[in-house]
Amino acid sequence: MAERVVFQSGGSDCVGYLRRVGDRTGPCVVLCTGFGGTQDTPSVVATAEVFAAAGFHAMTFDYRNFGESGGQPRQVVGIEGQLADIAAAVSCARGLDHVDRNRVVLWGTSLGGGHVVTSAARDPAVAAVIAQIPFNGFPKKVEGRSTLSTLKLLGVMAGDWLRGRLGLPPHYIRAVGGPGELAVMTGDGAQRAIAGMTSPTWRNEVAPRGLIEMMRYRPGDFATRVACPLLVCIGTEDAETTPEMAAALAAAAPRGELLEYPVAHFDFYTRDVRDRVVTDQLAFLRRVV
Repeated sequence: MAERVVFQSGGSDCVGYLRRVGDRTGPCVVLCTGFGGTQDTPSVVATAEVFAAAGFHAMTFDYRNFGESGGQPRQVVGIEGQLADIAAAVSCARGLDHVDRNRVVLWGTSLGGGHVVTSAARDPAVAAVIAQIPFNGFPKKVEGRSTLSTLKLLGVMAGDWLRGRLGLPPHYIRAVGGPGELAVMTGDGAQRAIAGMTSPTWRNEVAPRGLIEMMRYRPGDFATRVACPLLVCIGTEDAETTPEMAAALAAAAPRGELLEYPVAHFDFYTRDVRDRVVTDQLAFLRRVV
């Protein structure tokens, strides 16, 4: 049974759920979702439950503006805001009963995978980091997206950014769409991704203004300052967070390790791939935490 926890970040109530391992003191994994993701996404819930079953307290949470957490406007990704939310979640976890405050681990997927690298660089007390298919900046050419669709996306990004400056509500677009659709992430695996992410609080829409911040965001700039063990798990067929850019995080970190899987980005959210990946992640945690 997951225990609801609430903590403050940036003036908003952020909601999380803790899966405890009995009443004994032990390490805790804080799980951070990807772009537009929510903590009740089936793959995130399943991963947290596996960690808890293996003896690690596991805490999920929603960033501000998403899911059960507060904050307005909704569905807006802000890089520094989400990094602050992660720091607040870690602080919350360290204060929970039966959590060893010296053994708090960060786990993140996609954009959250980049965030946990940046967060660990800023907080040297983090015990270990797992970055799954991590974001490390946009590639110069996005596979599967034509020049025309790229220009359309840039146009709505600029328009929504201006709306934000004027205090107007967001002009939402899909977070995940099929080939040719106006969406942040597109491709042949889009429908499979939507099926794997559907949950009570997840909405397949985001404010495109958040992509402008992401264009300037490179977690790799912080990777050299990650002092704790870092495991980076990538898909060699990933067209969303390209394997070359993601692998650079492991190469830059002093204690970085890399595991590669012959799959695409959204395959990590399917049960068979997830089971294999989480088994490897648990082996890493048992060795370093």
